Amino acid sequence: MTMPAVPPGLTVRPATLDDAAAVCALLNEIDLLEIGRADTELADIEADLKHPEVELGCDSWLLFDGGRLIGYGLVWDESGGERIDMDHYILPDQPDGAMRLFGLMEARAVERAAANGAARAVVHLHLNIAPTVDLRALRGRGWSPVRRYNVMARHLSSAADRLPAPPSGVTLRHCLAEPDRRRAHALYQESLADHFDFQPRTYEQWLDDIDAERADWSLTWIAHVDGLGDAAMLRSHNDRASMAWIGTLGVLRQARGQGLGSYLLRHAFGHYAALGRDRIGLGVDTDNSSGALALYERHGMTLDFAVNTWELVRPA
Repeated sequence: MTMPAVPPGLTVRPATLDDAAAVCALLNEIDLLEIGRADTELADIEADLKHPEVELGCDSWLLFDGGRLIGYGLVWDESGGERIDMDHYILPDQPDGAMRLFGLMEARAVERAAANGAARAVVHLHLNIAPTVDLRALRGRGWSPVRRYNVMARHLSSAADRLPAPPSGVTLRHCLAEPDRRRAHALYQESLADHFDFQPRTYEQWLDDIDAERADWSLTWIAHVDGLGDAAMLRSHNDRASMAWIGTLGVLRQARGQGLGSYLLRHAFGHYAALGRDRIGLGVDTDNSSGALALYERHGMTLDFAVNTWELVRPA
């Protein structure tokens, strides 16, 4: 494929850690256009840029119009195989610059898959359902949507959302000790293994993925069931301005149908309400076979905004 030239007046270069604040400002500008509020945190951008599996000189791009940052791209590889991920953000009315970024990023994704020994690159990209990217041009490059994720949110009240009593035979603990953190990782790996796009990760890789250096481990809980052992986990964090956030809720297959997901969810509601948060959210695959979307809706969570996973398949 012929690489598109940089359009006149535009320049492109790799990102550095010093660019994190500028990238955050760009993404919040795009957030305002797509969801109506700034919802990107600087710490999240810093975590992406410092991830040990990202080589910024080859895996990141900043697109400038003069001195103004108008686009940002990042490619990373969690699979060690054919599956490659990328983030692409562009201000509207920049079709040539957007396609230039796509060309550079797609080529790098193919390189990374080939380096893994894969015969093809299967590249995934998450975009708001009404993005700043020209979807017709995206389809023209061979991309197609393959999955939809909903960001669900719920208002919290310290009067209405109190910590629930655990189901009979269930005890809950948080993950301040290293063995419990490792157990939370194991539960995450096993409970989500059959979910769409799940990528197995070692404990050390998972710590990098969740930016464990900043994690408040008192906000990760493990549910233990008499006769079954540790059977479910919930990981959350309290560093978003807009809402508290549930990053992972997983229940082992043999423990499903016993109310563990509901209990952990209501525990998170009560915990964050007691902390004074008035809103909590999470992301869910709308085709999740475990019925997660229905669970969240039963507990009063409603659609905040939606994101599509787009896929591109290219020979490596």
